[in-house]
Amino acid sequence: MYTRTTHSPAETRRLGRWLGERLQAGDFVALVGDLGAGKTHLSGGILTGLGVERTGGSPTFTLLWEYEGRLPVYHWDVYRLHSPDELDDLGYEEYFYGDGVNLVEWADRVAALWPEEYLRIDLTYGPGEEERVLTFAGTERYAKLLEDLNDADFSA
Repeated sequence: MYTRTTHSPAETRRLGRWLGERLQAGDFVALVGDLGAGKTHLSGGILTGLGVERTGGSPTFTLLWEYEGRLPVYHWDVYRLHSPDELDDLGYEEYFYGDGVNLVEWADRVAALWPEEYLRIDLTYGPGEEERVLTFAGTERYAKLLEDLNDADFSA
């Protein structure tokens, strides 16, 4: 487990971009946090790092946005789901267990469906108004990424 504090939305996006530049085919990134905790800023940075050009924020009113970057990217927002079973109709297995990168906001709501290998990022409010605390936990697949993250600098 690794914890990192960002001091602004821009720094959260830079951290996300760094992550996105290093994600690989089949990666599953689970974002967990309250409303306003920074999931959308982090997601935007990850998408940029994956080479996705997009506008807009979180896919809150659309359950899944599909993007082409350097890899296929599946950006999920499962906030409005009442049950993980609701993903069955979308054939989530093809996405979650496929060769693209899955970026899932509110991922704790569908934790029973996660693949065995995942990177979980919990976002919480920090002591300062714009500060966010990001706690990273990942399976063995993400050990090197988390080690490298420990030495990375995201300040302006």
